Amino acid sequence: MRTIGLLGAISIGIGGMVGGAIFAVLGDVVSIAHSATMYAFIIAGIVALLTSYSYAKLSVTYQSEGGTVIFIDKAFGHNFLSGSANFMLWLSYLVTISLYAVAFASYGETFFTNKTPLLHHILICTVIISPALINLVSASFVSKFETFVLSIIIILLVVIIVSSTSYVDAQRLSLGNHFAPLSVVVAGMIIFVAYEGFELIANAAEEIKEPTKNLPRAFYISVLFVIILYTLIAMVSVGTVPESELLQAKDYALAVAAKPALGQVGFTVVVVAALLATFSAINATIYGNARLGYIIATEGELPKFLGKEKREIPFMGVIVTLGLSLILANSINLNAIAIIGSASFLLIFFIVNLSAYKLRKTIGANIGILFFSITATFLALITLLYHTYKSNPMAIIIFISFIVISILFELLYGTYIRKNLFKHGHIA
Repeated sequence: MRTIGLLGAISIGIGGMVGGAIFAVLGDVVSIAHSATMYAFIIAGIVALLTSYSYAKLSVTYQSEGGTVIFIDKAFGHNFLSGSANFMLWLSYLVTISLYAVAFASYGETFFTNKTPLLHHILICTVIISPALINLVSASFVSKFETFVLSIIIILLVVIIVSSTSYVDAQRLSLGNHFAPLSVVVAGMIIFVAYEGFELIANAAEEIKEPTKNLPRAFYISVLFVIILYTLIAMVSVGTVPESELLQAKDYALAVAAKPALGQVGFTVVVVAALLATFSAINATIYGNARLGYIIATEGELPKFLGKEKREIPFMGVIVTLGLSLILANSINLNAIAIIGSASFLLIFFIVNLSAYKLRKTIGANIGILFFSITATFLALITLLYHTYKSNPMAIIIFISFIVISILFELLYGTYIRKNLFKHGHIA
């Protein structure tokens, strides 16, 4: 029975995007795009909007909680490409958990005068372990907590925008002679991870009323809303606070941006909201990734133990997600995590756009829009990787390692294990 209306579907998309990422990535984009920060968010949003067309068309035709996994499988079948891409998607969500955890630690440290590496790691571990335990105990709590926190975040961001508008200094938003278009594009791609959550609408497609009409609307409205929201946040942040202050507080820049209009109270409120938002985002992502692992495992593209449940909870999926997230979050810095996360989702979205092109006749998609979607995600990924190669080679190494791991896993697992499972009928 379908229980989610248009507003509910839009909320899923907005909730997937407006979580912990905006608190984590604002400082990074300011450090690269400077006064053109809001244009970086717009560019990233356009890439997301183009990709949402492919998702909308695919979701209407293939309504399944598997979402992205199902789309790739339908286009390419159970083969090397789909297996590697689905494993890469699973790894990508581990990166987003790490991003939120490091952001949580950065904001949490503002309450302490003595900041040490040990404190940073304790905060990271706490904010990953706690939601994992919640997921093991009560799945229903996850969605209720997510809805509550999303409402607080949206209200807070709107309050910051409204209260800060009169403090905006137009000179700070002037592009000036140092404006570098390529840097703005690069900045947009680095923070692309802040937009990736719209694809969660596809996972709820089976529950959405009047899917033919409401699914496309939900995708487009949620992405457009978030583009506007992020752009306004970027405008008031850069327009009200000297760039040097934003960069000094790079990892908690949004809290500093609230100070001109709301003072120290505003700073504290944003920090608390950031802690709630990142905690909630980790909670929801562990929930989603454990279930993604469950779906991929039942498809035969991950080991069978990830497809086991206890009390309808993918217990082993949560445990594995917990362990790998702890390793990633405690070993990579915030900038590298943002880059790896954005590059991973750009790659996945590029494959989804290719899937839509391959299935274009079945899903009734416009070939022109698909061409722009494929081109946009490909060029965005190449631009990001080229810049990162020069500025942060370690992030490139880790990203390439993810791809290699995905390929090797599929080669080994797909060749020696899954074939035998299918052969003996152990996978439905």
